Amino acid sequence: MKREIIKIDEEKCTGCGLCIPGCPEGALQMIDGKARLVSDLMCDGLGACIGECPVGAIEIEEREAEAYDETKVIKEIIKKGKNTVIAHLSHLQDHGEFGYLKQATDYLISAQCELDFDLDEILMKDHKKEDPKINVTQHHEHGHGCPGSAMRDFKVDEKQMNAAAQSSNDKQPSTLQQWPVQMHLVNPNAPYFRNADVLLAADCVAFSMGNFHRDVLKGKGLAIACPKLDQGMDIYVDKLRQMIDVAMINTLQVMIMEVPCCGGLIHMAKKALEGASRKIPIKQTVVSIRGEILSEQWV
Repeated sequence: MKREIIKIDEEKCTGCGLCIPGCPEGALQMIDGKARLVSDLMCDGLGACIGECPVGAIEIEEREAEAYDETKVIKEIIKKGKNTVIAHLSHLQDHGEFGYLKQATDYLISAQCELDFDLDEILMKDHKKEDPKINVTQHHEHGHGCPGSAMRDFKVDEKQMNAAAQSSNDKQPSTLQQWPVQMHLVNPNAPYFRNADVLLAADCVAFSMGNFHRDVLKGKGLAIACPKLDQGMDIYVDKLRQMIDVAMINTLQVMIMEVPCCGGLIHMAKKALEGASRKIPIKQTVVSIRGEILSEQWV
């Protein structure tokens, strides 16, 4: 299968080993004085190791790779002890990988009698729910990944948002529901994209529209891109296809500026839809350079 996975530039790698503790999954090892990816199935592609490399020898690429297997990973991590288990679960939680998180906790619970540590110190019961929940105890001696690309879900109670808007005449609260938003950085199967209405906006749209948050963004997942300046557009097409087929988004609104180069975004969306197994409605919205909506149509 084709997925995002780390790539190590051996010429840049100095063999310092700082990336190794940043990968609790055990996908990296020091071999012959260089950091090596020893198993595709152990690499979750989230890039926790990237921020640890002082020479920029690690990056994320999209290629054919063996599917990541959380059950196999957690079985190996258990052998390394409680602290490594905590680091791994925190890593999954920080990046919003709640599907993998559930797989890991389900396995830990099923194998509880074989563990050499107290599972209750890692998990806690939410008395209002049946499912176990991670005790958010940070165990980041070296940090995990780049804070700028770590996934964050900003969804808040809508009543609180409306109250905040009414309490201030000069402040418009943000309606952004997630981070990151740049198309190269987003995970197309992130929890906030699943079964969501998604907005794919040209970079300039939010700067031209005064009421972008209130009138357009509210309630939607967001990805931004510039078809003129960004590179690797094939990756964008594949990510959109994954949003349609894997995250099973409901609708896609493509918002572009009136300038000709912006048309590349709608072409990418159509190409992704052609390659997807599901069909979803796509709306094209064209915005003037003064922030007015010039046209809207379903395509």
